[in-house]
Amino acid sequence: MDEQKNHIMPAGPLMKEHRLIERMIEIIENNLQTMKQSGNLDLKFIDTSCDFLKTYADKCHHGKEEDILFVRLGKKQLSDEHKHIMEELIKDHIYGRKTVYSLAEATEKYRNGDKTAFKNIVEYIKELILFYPKHIETEDKRFFLPCMKYFNRQEQDDMLAEFFEFDRQLIHKRYRFIVEQFENKFTKPK
Repeated sequence: MDEQKNHIMPAGPLMKEHRLIERMIEIIENNLQTMKQSGNLDLKFIDTSCDFLKTYADKCHHGKEEDILFVRLGKKQLSDEHKHIMEELIKDHIYGRKTVYSLAEATEKYRNGDKTAFKNIVEYIKELILFYPKHIETEDKRFFLPCMKYFNRQEQDDMLAEFFEFDRQLIHKRYRFIVEQFENKFTKPK
């Protein structure tokens, strides 16, 4: 019985990641208020926020959902409700990516002297502040835990192992990509 109590379901790490994303969204929201009141943008903060959302929320968190959980669920006989929710979550991920990309693009325009981009930056930040809590609530309350019932104990353990391997490789992929980009940009042909 104790073994069952100590069993970690794959939903656990995903929900734990949600708590960190929620904390960051709260910080972004607080910072937005400061930026709107002062009329000044903290570009370094926005860059860091975009990096967090691109790397942690999307590549790390949504990556595990899309590349591991959703793929495995796609092989199961899901209820119509869970199929529909999963399709909506995938659309949410695409929306989140596009919004973060648009925020980064507007920030770059602002940095390059287009002060009209201020309004767009504020709007994209507002969209993200509204988006993430609803998205997380759907996953936490309507999807992750109910979907664990589709997997037996061994399948859950295998998925957890795949999550951990995914996380372990992520940082290596990210920085290998950065080096390759710099090599392409700065290395002279031989």
